[in-house]
Amino acid sequence: MEILKLKEMLEKLAYYTKQNLNLYLNKKGESLNYWIKKLINKGLLIPIKKGFYLSSFYLDKVKEKNETDEYLEYLAGIIRYPSYISLEYALAKYGLIPESVFRITSISKKTTKKYDSKLTTFSYRKIKNRLFTGFIEKNYGRRTIRFATPSKALFDYLYLKKFDSDQEIENYLLKIGRINWLTLEPTDKKLFSKYVGLSSSKKMNKILKILVNNKIL
Repeated sequence: MEILKLKEMLEKLAYYTKQNLNLYLNKKGESLNYWIKKLINKGLLIPIKKGFYLSSFYLDKVKEKNETDEYLEYLAGIIRYPSYISLEYALAKYGLIPESVFRITSISKKTTKKYDSKLTTFSYRKIKNRLFTGFIEKNYGRRTIRFATPSKALFDYLYLKKFDSDQEIENYLLKIGRINWLTLEPTDKKLFSKYVGLSSSKKMNKILKILVNNKIL
């Protein structure tokens, strides 16, 4: 196929599945598999997971608009649905941790999963259905991105983080965790307490007690 014809076909959608590539390329069966593999080898298709691809032509348009972060955040909610962005990625965006985080970390109702690609890593952690809350919907054009609030991103992070002892919890919260507690607004602190109550988690109640006793919350 001519490169201009391919470009015209593959710059239209934010992502492609094997099903719609069947329609756009007018191929099926082994012929479709051959063309998908060929386009991947030429760098025109970028595989994310089985049967899910991005187009380098569409990606070029995203980069021209300086919307790469928003595009990847949007994709995170499509690759594994339902999910919302949280944990380290959201904490870094809110300035709650000092490190830059390049993988997209999300919370999902489904099993824990990770997808590595040449663009980034999409990482998902499972949480109980009753705790699948505390996110907002950000606009990305006519699409939406589910993104945890600061309090929920922090709750999710501490809820899923493993600690071996109460002393380790306290040491992390007060010394080595490098969490910027000053970033939290009074409403964030109230919501954090609300999620702790919703979780019925002994560990999270211990964390809340430490934070309150040290006048952090």
